[in-house]
Amino acid sequence: MARKSEALADPVDVAVGARIRLLRKVRGLSQQALAEAAGVTFQQIQKYERGANRVSASMLSRIAKTLGAPVSEMFGEVGAASGAIDEVAALLAEPGALELLKAYSHLPKGPPRSALVDFVRTLGEKQPT
Repeated sequence: MARKSEALADPVDVAVGARIRLLRKVRGLSQQALAEAAGVTFQQIQKYERGANRVSASMLSRIAKTLGAPVSEMFGEVGAASGAIDEVAALLAEPGALELLKAYSHLPKGPPRSALVDFVRTLGEKQPT
């Protein structure tokens, strides 16, 4: 039997994986460190974080304990608010996003922050070819 592709992954599994990834990054843990604490390989943590593999209840409990979070935090509320949370989690999961946000938070409020936002926004605009 073929494995389900990520495109067919259950949205709940994807949302739980995104929250695991976000909490892991916020706690400053590598996939390897989380894997060792949970007793699995880092490849398995990758699959959980992508939603490619479902996380069993016992594994979710071990992961939550390692991350210092209640299991319920891995699920969040169902509804419009959780969609926004999932969107923010996906944005923060982008490589470098959390580090950029941490650096931003250390800038003085006012012109330095505005200048950085304008600069990053400009970098993201499509350049004519």
